[in-house]
Amino acid sequence: MTIEDYGWSEILQYDFAPYAALGLLPARVTAHHRGLWRLVTSEGEFSGRLNGKFKLEAGPGDHPAVGDWLAVSRDGASNDATIHALLPRRSMFTRRAVSDPGMQVVAANVDVAFLVAALNGDLNIRRLERYLVATRDSGASPVIVLTKADLSDDRAGALAEVEAVAGGAPIIVVSAKRGEGLEAFDRWLKPGVTAALLGSSGAGKSTLLNALAGRTLMDTGAIREGDDRGRHTTTHRELFRLPGGALLIDTPGMRELGLLDVEEALDVSFEDVTSLFSECRFNDCSHGGEPGCAVAAALAAGSLPAGRWAAYLKLQKELEFVATRDNPAAEAAKRAKWKQVHKAQRAKYRHRRNNEDG
Repeated sequence: MTIEDYGWSEILQYDFAPYAALGLLPARVTAHHRGLWRLVTSEGEFSGRLNGKFKLEAGPGDHPAVGDWLAVSRDGASNDATIHALLPRRSMFTRRAVSDPGMQVVAANVDVAFLVAALNGDLNIRRLERYLVATRDSGASPVIVLTKADLSDDRAGALAEVEAVAGGAPIIVVSAKRGEGLEAFDRWLKPGVTAALLGSSGAGKSTLLNALAGRTLMDTGAIREGDDRGRHTTTHRELFRLPGGALLIDTPGMRELGLLDVEEALDVSFEDVTSLFSECRFNDCSHGGEPGCAVAAALAAGSLPAGRWAAYLKLQKELEFVATRDNPAAEAAKRAKWKQVHKAQRAKYRHRRNNEDG
C-alpha cells in the first residue's frame, strides 16, 4: 500500500509543501485510541503522538481526528512518529455533546456521509433530521442508508417517512445480512473517495462495513429481544480501505449529537419549513398566531406535519442556546476561521473534480 491509496493527491502535496521543506512526512489518521493515533505514511504505518507545542496550543476541534492529514516526523528506528501539524480539512463532521461545551470532530476529510438508520422498531425520524443537518454543515454529501430491511413490517411506510425529511438526499435500502441493495453503494464508493458510516448504536454500521469489505473487519452484535435495538459493538473510529479502493470510516454509535453553529445547514435541511416564511403576510411574523401566517395555514391544512414543525423549533432553540452558553465572540471567531479554511479547501477539490469530469 502507498499513501496515494489512502487519498493523497497533488492538491494535498501543494498544501504540504511548507512542511516538506522542513523534512516532515505526510500522514493520514486511520484510527484514534485516546492519546495515540494510528498513522499511514509513505514509509509505512506508525503510532503517533502529539509534540509538546501542538498539545499546548491545540484548542477544541484542533486535535487530529480519523481521516485527518498531518505533518509528522519519524522517531528513529521505532514504530513511532511525532505529530507536528494538522493540514486544513476540506470537510469535518462535528458534534457538541450535552455534557461537554467543546467541539468534537467525529471524522475529517469525508466526501460522503452514509447516515445509517435501521428499518425496525428503532427508526427515529427526528434523529435522522439531526444527522442530516450536521452532515450538510460538515461539507460532506449526505446519503441515507436504511438497513435491516428484512426486519421491517412496513418498508413502504417507513420509506415514505424518511423521504419526507430527506431534503433531496439519496436513500439506499439494504439488508446486509441478505446481501440486498449493496450494489447501490457503487455510485459513491470510488477509488480515493472517503466515506463515513454515521448513526446510532445498533443501526447496523459494522455489519454493513463487513458486507462492503467482503470480510469481517468489525465485530457485530445481535438484535436485543424486546426493543429491536442492536447491541453496541464499535468502540472507536477507524478508517478502512475497501477492495475497490474506496476508504470507509466506521464510527461508534452516538447517544447524543449536539449541534454547533449550523444555521445555514438547518435552513437547507428544513427547506420545506423555511420556504413558508416568505409567504407570511408580515415580514416579521413570529409564526405564533399572527394573521396571514403561512406556517399556521400549512399546519392547519396538514401540508406541514406538526412533528416536522416542532422538530425545526427544537433545533432552532438549541442553536440559540449554544450561541449564548459559551463565549459567543471566541466561539464565533474560531468557527469563522475554520469555515474559511475549509471553504477554500472544498473549492479546490470541487475545481479538481470538475476538471477531471470534463
